[in-house]
Amino acid sequence: MRKIQMVDLQGQFEEIKDQVNDGLQKVIESAAFINGPEVHAFQKELEEYLGVKHVIPCANGTDALQIAMMGLGLKPGDEVITADFTFAATVEVIALLGLTPVLVDVNPYNFNIDIDAVERAITPKTKAIVPVHLFGQTAAMDEIMALARKHDLYVIEDNAQGIGSNYLHSNGTKSKTGTIGNVGTTSFFPSKNLGCYGDGGAIFTNDDDLAHIIRGIVNHGMYERYHHDVVGVNSRLDSMQATVLRAKLPHLDTYNNARRAAARKYTQAFAAEEKIITPLVCDNCDCHVFHQYTLVLKDVDRDGLVKHLQSKDIPCGVYYPIPLHKQKAYQDDRYNEADFPVTNQLVKECISLPMHTELDDEQIAYITDAVKEFIHR
Repeated sequence: MRKIQMVDLQGQFEEIKDQVNDGLQKVIESAAFINGPEVHAFQKELEEYLGVKHVIPCANGTDALQIAMMGLGLKPGDEVITADFTFAATVEVIALLGLTPVLVDVNPYNFNIDIDAVERAITPKTKAIVPVHLFGQTAAMDEIMALARKHDLYVIEDNAQGIGSNYLHSNGTKSKTGTIGNVGTTSFFPSKNLGCYGDGGAIFTNDDDLAHIIRGIVNHGMYERYHHDVVGVNSRLDSMQATVLRAKLPHLDTYNNARRAAARKYTQAFAAEEKIITPLVCDNCDCHVFHQYTLVLKDVDRDGLVKHLQSKDIPCGVYYPIPLHKQKAYQDDRYNEADFPVTNQLVKECISLPMHTELDDEQIAYITDAVKEFIHR
């Protein structure tokens, strides 16, 4: 059996190595390392894939979130509502900009932001909602957009884990996640479903004026060289990373389908296990791209299972072990523990198993057998 990895980037590379190597060589020979033709070509190709008017590449997913908030003109003291159960980057940029983060609980079914909790948290100071498509599953965007319209709020989609996922609207149409709110953001960190070989990110919007503002922000506030019209940052996707992303983008749906197939096999293997709650997905699984395959354990020693899997050379992840409202950097007297029952439970019970495009049946059987072995001790 091949060595099990949490993410197998080496195996994925084998299929595209000729295109990647040729592309990187061309970039080196051209010396067009910044804002070169590869960046512009990738931008256009991703716009077409997502069905969005504007893609603005940038240096990483955290920058993408910060730049999106800067582009919307959010000011210090404005409140921004987001999920308590997610990676810190989502709230980090809110704090960096002097905005006021407002953390709310998630629902127990798919770990995404709880709509009722969002509505309760809205105040006259609220200016934006940041839903996170956590682990690759779509948040309830119709309900979020309805709330935003009702209260005149911006919606910034954190799509770092969900690129390629389709949201099914109540009217039967579908949209790619990241293209539904006022602005969407993503990360191309190597382990993402669409990842480069370093850092990278992008911002999406259908708003022409917002796109124009953001294009200036990512490049020191310049639209014309040495003319700084807005306060900006230095955040650009380099040409070598764009080359890698161009090689991978045509395979993204295939990659996501491979993840879905692996997820179905995991779920089938755990079907009879009462102590394991497997990910909830809709029938066609189109709304989940399984950036992570995350179990909820009931009456199981989660940390003991982690050690058991490690003893069998099976990597796993605990995403996330500490709620954001309990992190030292983001503690606030405004928060009441009674408002976070789901998050406080999930951080004790969640475990993510290896998930990537190269998982095979032998590996999945070995992993699931090891989990069941521990549970039935």
